[in-house]
Amino acid sequence: MRKALILLLILLTLCSCGSSKVTSFDGKDRPSSRGKLQVVNNQLCGEDGQPIILRGISTYGLPMAERYVNEDTVKEISSKMGANVIRYAMYTYGVGVVGYCTGGDKNRLRQTVENGVEYAKNADMYAIIDWHILDDGDPNKYIDEAKDFFATEAEKFKDYDNVIYEICNEPNHVEWPTIKKYAEVIIPIIQEHDPDALILVGTPDWSQGVDVASKDPLEFDNILYSLHFYAATHNTELRNRAKKALDNGIGIFVTEFGITASTGTGQVDIEESDNWINFLEENGISYVMWEFSKTAESSAALKPDCLKTKDFVRDDFSTAGQWLIDTIEKNSTKK
Repeated sequence: MRKALILLLILLTLCSCGSSKVTSFDGKDRPSSRGKLQVVNNQLCGEDGQPIILRGISTYGLPMAERYVNEDTVKEISSKMGANVIRYAMYTYGVGVVGYCTGGDKNRLRQTVENGVEYAKNADMYAIIDWHILDDGDPNKYIDEAKDFFATEAEKFKDYDNVIYEICNEPNHVEWPTIKKYAEVIIPIIQEHDPDALILVGTPDWSQGVDVASKDPLEFDNILYSLHFYAATHNTELRNRAKKALDNGIGIFVTEFGITASTGTGQVDIEESDNWINFLEENGISYVMWEFSKTAESSAALKPDCLKTKDFVRDDFSTAGQWLIDTIEKNSTKK
């Protein structure tokens, strides 16, 4: 009997030593099991070269969303919402402390982003550092600040497996050649410090013009192009444009979407949202919902009267939040 037990222990030891696969805490695709991301044949893949879909949520604009950038909240976005990616939206333009490039507290904003990356790492999530172009329109407007910011962050996180760089959220009122010119400056800066970094590039018309970008793509590795939609506003026509971009040979990442109108308010459109998710899942496209907050907007994932930053229960989440939880769970467990 003793010899049999010893033999069993030896066999178990050999089996465990022979297995190099790491399993994440919930079986979903996470940094612990898929490692540093890469783009292979225009498809987002894990370190193993196999396709991966990230499903998650964005913060509201920093620093307004600072109360949710903490260890407990991020851990519960991971464990209770099931998200494997979180996006930190740092506005470049804004009033007071909001805009990084317009008098905002740069040290505070940068530290919030960096803390968020660490919290995401601890929660086994990928983290998108979002240079949130919006009202400034042209990403070249603050290109010097962008150069400094991304050089610093890429150097700091060059050895991290979970960091993704989004270099311009929603360029608008500028054409693709202007955006491309900006990207051709910023991407080499990031790659100088982190040669294998995954980089997401915004497209014209508030990141709806993926088809336009696909006609004159960037010549860099590990690049995906941002597509944004709000289901109550954007439907088949924009999906057709996205399909055209895929057919033209570029990869897409939905770095922001909502189940509402493009204003973030009004009625939610569950049917059209599900149509979008079916399209994204069928085409292997990752997606991040706007936004984790308790604002009065119907796009917010929390109910307006939810004052919590941890110990969330299902009833704390809004219609949008509960829909996202169910959507992630449904699609993350597909075989």
